[in-house]
Amino acid sequence: MLKKLLAATALISAGMISTASAETIAMWVRSGIGDSFKEVVKAYNAGHENKVELTEVPFAELVQKYATAIAGGQAPDALSLDLIYTPAFAAAGQLEDLSDWAKSLSYFNSLSPSHVKLGTYEDRIYGLPLSVETSIFAWNKDLYKKAGLDPEKAPKTWEEITANAEKIRALGGDTYGFYFSGGSCGGCMIFTFTPLTWGAGADILSADGKTATLDTPQMRKAVDIYRNMVKKDLVPAGAASDNGVNFLSFTNGKIGQQSIGAFAIGTLVTQHPEINFGVTLIPGVDGKPSSFAGGDNFVVTKGTPRLAEVKEFLEYTYSLEGQKIMAKYGSLPTRGDIANEVLEGLDPRLKVGMEAIAVAKTPYTLQFNDLINSANGPWATFTNAAIYGDDVDGAFANAQAEMQSIIDAGQ
Repeated sequence: MLKKLLAATALISAGMISTASAETIAMWVRSGIGDSFKEVVKAYNAGHENKVELTEVPFAELVQKYATAIAGGQAPDALSLDLIYTPAFAAAGQLEDLSDWAKSLSYFNSLSPSHVKLGTYEDRIYGLPLSVETSIFAWNKDLYKKAGLDPEKAPKTWEEITANAEKIRALGGDTYGFYFSGGSCGGCMIFTFTPLTWGAGADILSADGKTATLDTPQMRKAVDIYRNMVKKDLVPAGAASDNGVNFLSFTNGKIGQQSIGAFAIGTLVTQHPEINFGVTLIPGVDGKPSSFAGGDNFVVTKGTPRLAEVKEFLEYTYSLEGQKIMAKYGSLPTRGDIANEVLEGLDPRLKVGMEAIAVAKTPYTLQFNDLINSANGPWATFTNAAIYGDDVDGAFANAQAEMQSIIDAGQ
């Protein structure tokens, strides 16, 4: 009887130990992250003892809420954080240093370089790529054909894009050759307009983010290209006040060309099958392509007791299985070494979004929101004034000075 009791107790104890060993990882994601990450979490939870519990936080509230949670000791174990904010949290000492573990991954050097760069602070890695977004150039093949253009020929220069836009606009009515959100949408313009200068070797900030370098010959040429299209009525008048609400105007079938996000490929294919479109890389002002690398970094709150479990989950996300799940639901692969295998069987146009990663950039600064994203910040104000205003020199001078002032105040 005693032996049976001891055996039963041992079984119960073993069960308790097994149950206790399973951990639940608390993770926050921004609203609108889409199905790709949710699906990979679902698959991980179905096949692993440890679980991931997702909490969606409104995009506009995420950064402040995370900072508040850290201060109150209530932060989640991990977070899907817009990569542009990674340096600021790393600089504040609020993220786990993942350097040694990250570099031990056999595929580390194939991870999205812009994400790794933005996840690095003082030569240590605090963030790794979770979701990858790039900006690309799209053209409406049906409108190309109606305008007498070769629908299968991707434009390679802005001179060609402008000439194509003129022929498309000549179709008349509410058909236009080009579109961009030119109102107060700093995020839209950094995403689609800055690649014109990046491809030509210029930038709006120095590599260390400490100096504003807005006024360059390349940026002035980019401004001239857009001003010229506006002046020739190749862009709908509503673009001047678009704060991003109509960012995907390309889907209306009346826009011949537009720089968009790779995410829109899935949107067009699934929700607008009537749009016959092609995609290519965004040309720089000298014809050399570039792109904005956006998306989220995976970051870990400093001091989490579940660091090992978090790493296990991230490795699953980086596995071929995890990458295929995310790609199936619209996310580009974060690993370049298996990208072709991951995208096999999916829409071939997604490969252009993947190619963009190799030439993509993301501004590195601890003050991204104040400089770029703010509707009243210097970047949004500059792009609107320089493209639509009468004083281009003044727009450059004012923005350059204000950007530098914000940078200096933050140091």
